[in-house]
Amino acid sequence: MREMYLSALLAALPVVVTCGVLSVPVVVKRLGFVGQGVSHAAFGGVGVAALVGAFGLMPATEWNAALAQMCIIVAFCGAAALGIAAVSDRRAMPVDTAIGVFLVASMAVGAVLVQVSRGVAEQRGHPGMVQSWESILFGSVIGAGWGEVVISAAVCCIVLGTLWWWRRPLTFWALDEESARAFGVPGGRMKTILMLLLAVAVVAAMKLAGVILATALLVLPGATALKLTVRLRRAVVLACVLGIGGLLAGLVLSIETDWQTGPSVVLVLTVLFFAVTLAKSRGVLGAA
Repeated sequence: MREMYLSALLAALPVVVTCGVLSVPVVVKRLGFVGQGVSHAAFGGVGVAALVGAFGLMPATEWNAALAQMCIIVAFCGAAALGIAAVSDRRAMPVDTAIGVFLVASMAVGAVLVQVSRGVAEQRGHPGMVQSWESILFGSVIGAGWGEVVISAAVCCIVLGTLWWWRRPLTFWALDEESARAFGVPGGRMKTILMLLLAVAVVAAMKLAGVILATALLVLPGATALKLTVRLRRAVVLACVLGIGGLLAGLVLSIETDWQTGPSVVLVLTVLFFAVTLAKSRGVLGAA
């Protein structure tokens, strides 16, 4: 039991840190809905993975097959994120409209492909997916093993490394897009990078809180941190601290009450957000 919770904690920590860092630019750029759109695009990725499995093209071993499925889902979510970044425009098509279009289209594609894959699997005698689509989209961090720990750590390193490499133009673009464009910062490239990183983070967060609640990890830490400070770098650090604190408190709450881990973590983060909001409204806290 102790080892199970240890692996769950080690798998969740990199995901929470990744989402905490990304949550600040998400809130600043008002992209809170993007996590919902990209996470629901995972339905389409599940459909593609199911069809590939139905044709017997998945690796033979369960671990390799699960990894291949996750890579397909990441690729599909990344393609959806690129599509949203490509078609969204402040005047022609607002980003929330683009997200809504890709959200419903991905869910429809996923539902159709899952149904088609079942018929193909029966005809060809293949087992199809090694995991049910429910376990992929609504997985719990308690079921995470040491393989998931390695994957979470790798995702964290990739996302944080990319953010560090592009930190100056990305920060400039996030704070003042018009001025950044005038100084030669490629706004389209910055949007594409951020959307791709969000896609990777959302898929990783699905293992912690499920596809429905993954959005909360990309909004609540940043939204709470920005109520405590107006400085971007300090907000990023605070978002990570709040995310880690919410994870630890959520795990304890889950153990003590036998509630699901993902909703418990999100519940703690929600309480923190409203507590800070209430304290700010009463003048107890001031922006640093």
